[in-house]
Amino acid sequence: MTAHVLLAEDNPTQAEVIRRYLEQDGHRTTVVRDGPSALRAAERIRPDLVVLDVMMPGLDGLQVCRKLRDHNDVLVLMLTARSSKADVIRGLEQGADDYLTKPFSPRELALRVRTLLRRAGRTPLGETGIARVGDLAVDRGSRLTHVGDRAVECTPVEFEMLFALASAPGRVLSRAQLLDCAFALHRNASERTVDVHVRNLRQKIEADPARPARLLTVHGLGYKLVDPAAG
Repeated sequence: MTAHVLLAEDNPTQAEVIRRYLEQDGHRTTVVRDGPSALRAAERIRPDLVVLDVMMPGLDGLQVCRKLRDHNDVLVLMLTARSSKADVIRGLEQGADDYLTKPFSPRELALRVRTLLRRAGRTPLGETGIARVGDLAVDRGSRLTHVGDRAVECTPVEFEMLFALASAPGRVLSRAQLLDCAFALHRNASERTVDVHVRNLRQKIEADPARPARLLTVHGLGYKLVDPAAG
């Protein structure tokens, strides 16, 4: 699946290497060097996916991600220094769909881009349908989520996790299983990554996120999705 990728990376050498790998995969790539330019380019070209370095002049990647999430659901892949795990958590909280820690292989980045795009834009045969748990409906075909009559905006990773849970109501899915459902390559991801996405989902689907009644923690095992009206 080819796409228009916006790459925001202030290191010219690294940006050129990434650009070459993305274009070898058939993607059209626009490169910018700072946060304000990333926001202007995202508004102008409407990319399918944004690759954001956390450390950029003007506005950092976390600020750019937050501003992007204010008005669209573009896929966001965050790049962060290996020594800054806190940046990973903050990036996910701001709505990033996946992340890579530096140093990384450009080939791995290209694979993550490919899989994120496939998850968001291509539905494999046999994975269509609507998963329902009470008044929560997750539509695989249209990629829409509703709680009752209310539409819920999910990032692609959140959608994949929610669809997996809704497809097996009441069944406990481990963090490893949820990582496998939602991420291209999850060897760098952690259980904390899943917890952050679950917290974001609770903000969207729970009447009281502090006291969840739908998306429940099963301590020591993982998470499950239930119908709160079923008692």
